[in-house]
Amino acid sequence: MKKLLLIRHAKSNWDTPLKDIDRPLDQRGINDAHLVSLNISNFIPKTYVMHCSTAKRTTATALIFAQNLHYPIESIIYKPELYTFDESQLEKTIKSTDNSIESIILFGHNAAITNFVNKFGDVFITNVPTTGFVSLAFEVNNWNDIKDGKTIKIVTPKDLK
Repeated sequence: MKKLLLIRHAKSNWDTPLKDIDRPLDQRGINDAHLVSLNISNFIPKTYVMHCSTAKRTTATALIFAQNLHYPIESIIYKPELYTFDESQLEKTIKSTDNSIESIILFGHNAAITNFVNKFGDVFITNVPTTGFVSLAFEVNNWNDIKDGKTIKIVTPKDLK
């Protein structure tokens, strides 16, 4: 079985004119990342790897989650190809994962995450919000074979406030 936990980056700051990839988190995003990461431990597999987009807002989100989940920050795998808003690119990246990895926590972007969850999960989600967490399970042994997954858990900051 393969488990995929998708997390959309926390709320970012639009106040400064920066390139999209360089936008940092705003205070609400930082607070929401702590809130969600401290409330999902029951839904985290015993072993997993963290994959993260190289955008500043996703790396900051991943660092907060890693800290609160006691995951070594030096073990986070940063993948430039996860800096995508396209679910086909996200799917291609996930399907290319080494099959020795059973569970992934992946930090990425919308619309790729919402569209991916709706294509592969069994619960329709209008929009995965910032800091939204969606856990999917697939009854396969090969990442390239994922399809018809089961949506295990959805957590949003709004659910916890």
